[in-house]
Amino acid sequence: MSAEKRILDLLLSAVSDGIFPGGVLLVAHRKKTVFFEAVGNSGLVPVPRPMSRQTRFDLASLTKPLATSLAIVCLVSQGKVRLDDSLAKLLPSTTVPKDKKEITLRQLLSHCSGLPAWKPYYLSLESLPQTARKAQIRRQILEEPLEYLPTTSTIYSDLGFIVIEWLLEENSGQDLYHFTREKLFDHLNCTAPGFIPLDQKTDVDHSQFADTEYCPWRGRILCGEVHDENAHALGGVAGHAGLFGTAQEVKCVLDCILDTIAAENISAPWSREHLTEFLQPARLHPSSTWALGFDTPASSESSAGRYFSSNSVGHLGFTGTSFWLDLEKEMAVILLSNRVHPSRDNEKIKEFRPLLHDAVMEEFA
Repeated sequence: MSAEKRILDLLLSAVSDGIFPGGVLLVAHRKKTVFFEAVGNSGLVPVPRPMSRQTRFDLASLTKPLATSLAIVCLVSQGKVRLDDSLAKLLPSTTVPKDKKEITLRQLLSHCSGLPAWKPYYLSLESLPQTARKAQIRRQILEEPLEYLPTTSTIYSDLGFIVIEWLLEENSGQDLYHFTREKLFDHLNCTAPGFIPLDQKTDVDHSQFADTEYCPWRGRILCGEVHDENAHALGGVAGHAGLFGTAQEVKCVLDCILDTIAAENISAPWSREHLTEFLQPARLHPSSTWALGFDTPASSESSAGRYFSSNSVGHLGFTGTSFWLDLEKEMAVILLSNRVHPSRDNEKIKEFRPLLHDAVMEEFA
């Protein structure tokens, strides 16, 4: 059996086994695409719509490494912020509560700041005008009790990345949407992912997007609008979620990371030194696998499987998206699926991901 047939059969079995309605897998070795296929459907209701390699996905938490963290790399490279700056320093016009004053940007990026994982802020935000919601959620996060003292534990936190977005705005003078468009993605010399603000939703061609969940709060199947409720309440653009893209667009960003590490991308909007630091395990807590905005493979039961080297970075997205990039082997594996369509209760992808990554690395690495 050829490598391509083995991997395609795995993807087709994932559809038939109900792991996801559809998906796109892109595998690249040394930036050269060696496998790129779409299977299944991008939507199921009212009638099935076939998935294509050009389908755009709600990338969910891939927003954290591919947009928010890389935007911070740009600011660090420009000397506008430092990783060990505290909230008190980074938010000089804000009264930061005593228990949070010394939390650093590095701690926020590596999910060991003490902030809770998630809160349903959208339920209270929906009664406010859109223009007042961002300031309100930031106040609420500052008022949240810490779940642990910074660096004494680690909890993956959306709240931390909402704060990072705030720090970006305060220290760059631009919101995340405009900063990533103008200062980050426009400098990558290829088509990159992007945010879709809700006030631009009327321009969205739904046929180009993978459907996500039937949302009880919004009362509809979501397509071309952010799945994450807090990000939706904030207008579709947030530090923790909101990015949309195709597999090829995700590859664009990963290629630029590889180019920088190989010192081949002199036009990148970040420095090689600072980008490299973001891709190394932060080691602020011994149980943590987090780098700065990126994850690294766990020693056992990693979603990356068994073959990615320790010099790898990746991330998962709640909607069924993921990427893993082996910086040593120069292997990129991008799996985009709509596993939450029509319901988030389907978690079969957890067992599928490592099996797929093992098969890909056995065949192509």
